[in-house]
This record gives sequence, C-alpha cells and structure tokens, in this order.
Amino acid sequence: MRTFPPLTFASIRCLTVQLCLAGLALLGSAARADVYDDVERMIRNGQLERALQASQAHLQKSPQDPQMRLLGSRILDAQGKTNEAMGLLQSLTVEFPELPEPHNNLAVLYARAGRTKEALESLDKALLARPDYAVALENLGDLHLSLALHAYQRASRAPAPPASALRKADTLAPLLRR
Repeated sequence: MRTFPPLTFASIRCLTVQLCLAGLALLGSAARADVYDDVERMIRNGQLERALQASQAHLQKSPQDPQMRLLGSRILDAQGKTNEAMGLLQSLTVEFPELPEPHNNLAVLYARAGRTKEALESLDKALLARPDYAVALENLGDLHLSLALHAYQRASRAPAPPASALRKADTLAPLLRR
C-alpha cells in the first residue's frame, strides 16, 4: 500500500488559499443570485421603484449583464414603459441572439400590442435559439389559439355563418383566459 508524503507548510498554505478562493467564489455567486432573486421578488410584489434601484445598482457594476437587463425590461413594462421595454429587449436580442428569453419576452410585448407577425418572428427566433424552450412553445401555441379564435369570431359574424365557427370560438375563448 502506498502512502502520500506528509504535507509541507507550503502545500498546506497553498491548499488553504485555494479553499478560501473557492469559498469566496461561491459566496460571490450566491450574492449575485440573491440580487436577481431580490429584484424578481420586488417585481412580483409591485415594488417597482425599489426593483429599479437594485437593478440599476447592479448594472453599474456589470452593465452588460443580460439577466439583469432582462429583469429591467420587466420593470419597465410593469411601469407602463412598454416601448422602452421593447427597446431594451431588442438590444438584448441583437447582443445575445443565442438567448431565447429576450426573444420570447419581446414576442409577448408584440402580441399584446397586436403586432402578431413580429410576435411570431420573435417566437421563432426564441425556438431557434433553444428548440425545447417550453415557455416559448406555450406562447406560440397561445398566439396560434388567439389567431384561430379571432378567425372563428369573424366567421361567426359573417353573413350565413357556419354554426361550427361559433361553437369553436366558444370552445377556444376559455382556453385563452388567464
């Protein structure tokens, strides 16, 4: 059986420094995660001004942080500054085209504004970035359901409407209520 040589003072010191650095790295990543969680919680609780301040303070240190900028777009939208939120999301999609979340969130804002074609294009880009992104897939389904509902409602108002159009519209409408 082979034994390891005893540790020297230098190797113990090196190991101690490495452990301290690893601990600091873990604390730093935990602190960053806490900032995101805090901002997310403030948004959910309607504390938009506090969320904005925390977001801006973080972005002072890390101005290109896409996750915090994404949260910033949610703050802007919640404050009724939808055009500014769209602009921020558009810049994120250009700078980070590989991230599906900015494309998805932009699609939601487009859909809410009645810009269906742009919403579909943004969802396609989100799914190109990550084909299994369930949120974008669900949003794509909701958008198609909304388009179908609109078409069935128009068909039911046409002269001599088919009875099936109203039945389909009545079936779809509850699915889209949230």
